[in-house]
Amino acid sequence: MPASNTATPTDLSPDTASSGLGSVASSHPAEPLRFDPALSIALVTSKVHPEVDPDDAGLVDALRAHGIETTACMWNDPSVDWSAFDALLVRSTWDYFQHYTQFLAWYAHIESLGAVIVNPLPLLIWNSDKRYLLDLAAQDVPIIPTVLARGGELSTALAAMSGEVVVKPSVSGGAWHTVRGCIGSAPFEQALAALPRELDYLVQPFMPQIVEQGEWSLLFFGGVYSHAVLKKPGADDYRVQTYFGGTSDPTAPTPQILASARRALQAVAELGYRDQAYVRVDGVVADGVFRIMELEFIEPFLHFAVHPPAAPLFAAQLARRWQALRAQAAAIAQD
Repeated sequence: MPASNTATPTDLSPDTASSGLGSVASSHPAEPLRFDPALSIALVTSKVHPEVDPDDAGLVDALRAHGIETTACMWNDPSVDWSAFDALLVRSTWDYFQHYTQFLAWYAHIESLGAVIVNPLPLLIWNSDKRYLLDLAAQDVPIIPTVLARGGELSTALAAMSGEVVVKPSVSGGAWHTVRGCIGSAPFEQALAALPRELDYLVQPFMPQIVEQGEWSLLFFGGVYSHAVLKKPGADDYRVQTYFGGTSDPTAPTPQILASARRALQAVAELGYRDQAYVRVDGVVADGVFRIMELEFIEPFLHFAVHPPAAPLFAAQLARRWQALRAQAAAIAQD
């Protein structure tokens, strides 16, 4: 990315600047900044969950303490005037993968308005297609071994593999159009035949460690590590989402897991996406190596309820960011 004399959101992230990616967040935020007049922020949601998710209730309260008022707005609601808000914070667009073309068009509309959005649009677009895992692998970040294949070419891709695999769209969420099975088995072939052929898919070996040990989720705000949960599937399942019976428990990661998550975020920065306001790093330990399963920069569930101090810390980071942007706009207006 070209250098600029204008401050960017990365420059406005003191946590990252002072501590480096992956520092541990303090549990004692500074006195709240106060915006007068109040900032108006759109929390971007979806028809799946139009209102603010209960897990984000603490974040809404913490933002209000800074003089930041929030309004839940569905991303594909044509009546929303996005230019009326001081900034947009994407939180629960949990159906974007089912309407991907329209979602990218919404991104383009937001860009045309010059709206302030967190995380930045280039990062959100890159993160919206899970083929980004291959970008991470090219940066020597351990991932779940991944093959990318068009729907009509799945048979060819699977012919070179063996054993139990998971097939999922490269643009997906919540186990949408995801199938698991043994290559060559009749039930698996039937499941594959039912998949939409027009989509691109990731083919990955099934990781039994998800069932045996659990899947890690580490939360970072402004590049600073906050907290982690260990997610486990319900009985006789491999999916960790709560609506499939999965559980999430606050758990401290080992230094090795934390270091691996930091390395993944550093790789993202090296790819040009340095401004990382919030992210959830999902992965599993296999043969002593923490392998990235997913990086969630778009609409991650942030597990504020299991670690309440994280919400005011995230709110403070956002307040500093937006205060600097407001001051910058005021200085430009005076010139």
